[in-house]
Amino acid sequence: MAQLFNALGFWNTSATRHTPIEDVQGIFSGSLIAALGLFMLASAGLLTGSTAGIAFLLHYAFGVNFGLAFFLLNLPFFYLSWTRLGMAFTVKTFIAIGLTSVMTSLQPKVMDISAIHPAWAALLGGLLLGFGLLALYRHRASLGGVGILGIYMQERFGIRAGLVQMAIDLCVLAVAFFVTTPPVVFYSVLGAVVLNLFVAINHRADRYIAL
Repeated sequence: MAQLFNALGFWNTSATRHTPIEDVQGIFSGSLIAALGLFMLASAGLLTGSTAGIAFLLHYAFGVNFGLAFFLLNLPFFYLSWTRLGMAFTVKTFIAIGLTSVMTSLQPKVMDISAIHPAWAALLGGLLLGFGLLALYRHRASLGGVGILGIYMQERFGIRAGLVQMAIDLCVLAVAFFVTTPPVVFYSVLGAVVLNLFVAINHRADRYIAL
């Protein structure tokens, strides 16, 4: 029993490496919460930034399956992850992206949101995505794409990952003007700002070191 508690991290009182069990629960939980955030945004017809935003654009404009597009768009970023952030980060990120893609596709089968105000969807969706990303970051994983670039920029140059992602997200959302209406873009930008401010404030190397 003591060995199980140690594996789960219940008795850890000092900075130690995450155990495999801790990584499993952290990556699964982060992916599930992120998938719920994406579903919340999609229920109001909103978008987000990064590769998820591009996947949303392809879904809304051409009917492409969001989960599949999200997975495929992240593949090119694995080279940067593998060469700059290491094999362990890359493998855990690959698993997180796969889990999030599958669970996002399954959400409509297990949950139905008949009506939600876009402002509320932007707030909840942004916060849920932020919580999901934070859980993944703290277990040395991400949802790929700009998240990989953001972590690299923070670790290499000290630039906050959330600020890097916010700048790129706003560029992605600017393209949304060509495929959707201004109110949708406005609320989508609100969700992206909520998401990235949450990550920028809470994901700091001086407060939490992911091992």
